[in-house]
Amino acid sequence: MTTVFDSALAELNERHRDEVLAAFAALEHGREPVAEAQLLALRDATVRRDLQRLLYRLGRTLVRVGSTHWTSGFRDDVTEQLAAEGATAQSRTDRAVLVLVLVHSVAIPRSQGLVSGDSWTSAHPTSVDELTRYTQLPRGEIRPALQRLRAAGLVQIAPPRGRSAVVDGPAYLPGPALHRLTKAARERLEHELILAAAPDSPLAAAIRARRPPERPPERNGDT
Repeated sequence: MTTVFDSALAELNERHRDEVLAAFAALEHGREPVAEAQLLALRDATVRRDLQRLLYRLGRTLVRVGSTHWTSGFRDDVTEQLAAEGATAQSRTDRAVLVLVLVHSVAIPRSQGLVSGDSWTSAHPTSVDELTRYTQLPRGEIRPALQRLRAAGLVQIAPPRGRSAVVDGPAYLPGPALHRLTKAARERLEHELILAAAPDSPLAAAIRARRPPERPPERNGDT
């Protein structure tokens, strides 16, 4: 029985096949982005195309992180299909807590000029007290949600040197799984944060204006 791997790698010699498979495993199973200098399939453009071909057949794609690292994530068309089907791995509570971490660790510092670029890397952790202060979620639901998000790599505990002296207990930063977002996915997430944090702002109005109108629910034919 021919697998996706067999068909995607059939034309490669043994050495390049091994390089592609090694890079595939590192990207798909590694928690952090991989430095391209570590793997031939990342630093060599020809072998990287073979790696991209394999990922594409699995609904995945290469995602560049900064100028020297790579990871992998869902292709944009696959992400759109999953969203249209309502498929999500996180509960509404988990998504609400994740949005709060991103708003306070990235969106607000970015608006103050403290975070640059379009990545979700931040050195501005958010404490549990802050999360509790700015949400109506019960405190008893926030900590379990943070634990689930941390297990999924969507948030991480800030190292002690990155915390404010007045913060009591752990503080949280965006997790490494967010590096897996493509440029288009990062833009969509940023728009959702703007709509959540400042729904009445001119920027939020512009985002809504650019979106296609929602289709009305289908109705069964009258009998």
